Amino acid sequence: METLTHLDSEGKALMVDVSSKHDTMRTAIASGRILMNRKAFEAIGGGTVLKGDVLAAARIAGIMATKQTPNLIPLCHSLLLTSAKVDFRFLDDEVGLEATCTVETEGKTGVEMEALTGVSVALLTIYDFCKALDRGMQISDIRLLFKQGGKSGTYDKR
Repeated sequence: METLTHLDSEGKALMVDVSSKHDTMRTAIASGRILMNRKAFEAIGGGTVLKGDVLAAARIAGIMATKQTPNLIPLCHSLLLTSAKVDFRFLDDEVGLEATCTVETEGKTGVEMEALTGVSVALLTIYDFCKALDRGMQISDIRLLFKQGGKSGTYDKR
């Protein structure tokens, strides 16, 4: 039976000790979707959202969020990220967007939480910029697609 690494022998929360681990190149990719009405979708695509460039703001917000992950998620290690990027893909048939966040570092622990946080905040920023056009937008399917590096090896669901 696997043990939970964020609990000590008495069940108390702790930050995992990674001091004995070796530095390796770490990569994580996460994605998520936001579905919306046609009016909001076309406003984003046409650059006519009154608050400004939705995708530029969401990209910056997502990247900033990757760097703030240890301030948001208890027990996450502070990491020196070497790369963080957020990309978007328009989903014409579904009337929405897919966001993908890729994060890299060379270190003792992975960047899965940073990638998941980045994609989540990017999608929330899209919601914030477009809520006047559609309060019923749906954020969904936030998930880890890929992770590489460290003792546990590669995970790939792309």
